[in-house]
Amino acid sequence: MDSSLLKVFVAVANEKSVSLGAVQIKLSQSNVTLRIKQLEKNLGYALFHRVPKGVILTKEGEKLYPFALEIVKKVEEAELYMRNISHQETLRIGTSQANAAIRLLRFIEKLKKKYPNMELEFFTSGTPQVIDELLDYKIDVAFITGNPNHKDIMVLRKFNDDLYLVESNTKKSQNCLIGYRHNSTHFKYLESYTKNRGNIDFNVLIIQNYEVMLGCVEAGMGKAFLSKAIIDKYGYTNRLKLTKLEDNECNLETHLVCRKDYVPMIVKDLKSGF
Repeated sequence: MDSSLLKVFVAVANEKSVSLGAVQIKLSQSNVTLRIKQLEKNLGYALFHRVPKGVILTKEGEKLYPFALEIVKKVEEAELYMRNISHQETLRIGTSQANAAIRLLRFIEKLKKKYPNMELEFFTSGTPQVIDELLDYKIDVAFITGNPNHKDIMVLRKFNDDLYLVESNTKKSQNCLIGYRHNSTHFKYLESYTKNRGNIDFNVLIIQNYEVMLGCVEAGMGKAFLSKAIIDKYGYTNRLKLTKLEDNECNLETHLVCRKDYVPMIVKDLKSGF
């Protein structure tokens, strides 16, 4: 069975659309349609039903999907391994938003200085999503908040981010928690910390821009929980009230991690920080 046909099948199944599947794998829509028909002819079954908003799997398609997904993943993993067999040709880096703001650029500079020909790819999201991508072999290394404590993940380095509760220096802060994402590890901790102190009536304000977040805190619109490096980066260190949470029992240090069964060739450099 041709794995390239299965890759097209998986893309269309995931997107529930021939056109969106074509965009995902960078083929023309007509090419994708032709390949799906070829796969259906080879198997002797129709794999998709056409519906007003796209396509859905037939019963036969549903049975094929998990096998096709596994084969496609294994082929991609083998291709990447062979490309990197003599040297690290590509490094796929995942990072949480906070680490993208304070750590990623310096990391890239060091990598490009030592490995100028190495191609770098990036995935930025919340820590849970980054971990999912790592476990799914879609990225090679990741900066995440907190220790993953996962049997398949290896910790390469640990960083202390010096976290603070921040609020206005000059105004009474509204009963509002300000965060970058709802599922941010830092924001979840701030929610838990606040509730544990009997405050359950707070409002929530999500702003996906750290500079704007800090400006809102300074204006008295609420409180946030941020790394000192981010506070310093945007010049708010002496403009806000910073409080170290002494009873912070949650492990919120940053960890650089990889899969135990897929360790990058440059692991020694990653562990040492160059």
